[in-house]
Amino acid sequence: MWLKQLSVLNFKNYTDSNLHFLPEVNAFTGSNGAGKTNLLDAIHYLSLCKSYFNPIDSQHIKSGEEYFMVQGEFERNDRPDLISCSLKRNQKKQFKRNKKDYPRLADHIGQFPLVMISPNDTLIILEGSEERRKFVDNVISQTDNRYLDTLIAYNKVLLQRNVLLKNIKEKGVFDIGLLEVLNMQLVEVGEVIYHKRKAFMEKFTPSFQRHYQYLSDSAEEVSLVYDSQLHGADFTQLLESSLEKDRILERTTKGIHKDDLLFTIHREMPLKKFGSQGQQKSFLIALKLAQYTYLHEQNKFKPLLLLDDIFDKLDNQRTRKLMQMVSNEEFGQIFITDTDALRIQRIFDEIQQPIRIFDIEGGQAHAI
Repeated sequence: MWLKQLSVLNFKNYTDSNLHFLPEVNAFTGSNGAGKTNLLDAIHYLSLCKSYFNPIDSQHIKSGEEYFMVQGEFERNDRPDLISCSLKRNQKKQFKRNKKDYPRLADHIGQFPLVMISPNDTLIILEGSEERRKFVDNVISQTDNRYLDTLIAYNKVLLQRNVLLKNIKEKGVFDIGLLEVLNMQLVEVGEVIYHKRKAFMEKFTPSFQRHYQYLSDSAEEVSLVYDSQLHGADFTQLLESSLEKDRILERTTKGIHKDDLLFTIHREMPLKKFGSQGQQKSFLIALKLAQYTYLHEQNKFKPLLLLDDIFDKLDNQRTRKLMQMVSNEEFGQIFITDTDALRIQRIFDEIQQPIRIFDIEGGQAHAI
């Protein structure tokens, strides 16, 4: 699968641009603030129906305009697909495939899979467990459209149970029958999510290790572990045994909404505290490349790979190895942003890979 053409209209700092790409490597170069990352985000919209950086769609309409449109032509197995996303102020977002509306946006997720690597990814390491669960859920959702529905159902029941716990304390009314029903519903969908996450991690972790060891030349030992309260435990019993604590705290303290990924380096030392910036970035890149491998294996075709400001905090050796890796046959079409066009050209000349470079300035894109 590859993206042949991209059009943006009133999107962020772009008025009207139309770009045609190579099926191999494409780069957006220019100074900071020129709009390089905005083009990656436009591609992300076409794949996942939303921005990678900002969930408020209306904020992507260019200042002074009333709407934006992003449109792209994909090709897979010689079959073209025209995907468009548009939004008018104070109206609902429209998403179309070959000029036909989707019944719901969730039906589009996974049709044109994509992996984005960005400086924002440091949140996966530095922030709380919610960021790491979002990472896992995003990958699974691109290969299993029922997973997202199950996750939505779990969060809905979890909210209802938390409201019930608050009412017990505030109103002194304890509806044990309703609690039992909510427990049953939470267990039913929660166990489905747990087993899907567990199965995903069993496939994902070896690929992550392979990519990290390649990037680092096996210079350090790292580990990635799925941590869940449901490991070796009965979910129903967990909810029953934690009821008193839940009543005091007015929230559900046990369940898959507490799942986490444990990142370690140098024999079980937390990566967040003991990993250098370069090691943390290598860890994140290995995570995302493993995501790419997983999507490729599950879908039987290659996703898009977007690399935003990828050379920051990577030494020359790891940069070269990364470019060599993503240029081999395991990977498909790639989009890169960087401030230095000459550096990009030199790297791909050295590894003898074709590349198309676009100079970005003031919301305008020109092929070099």
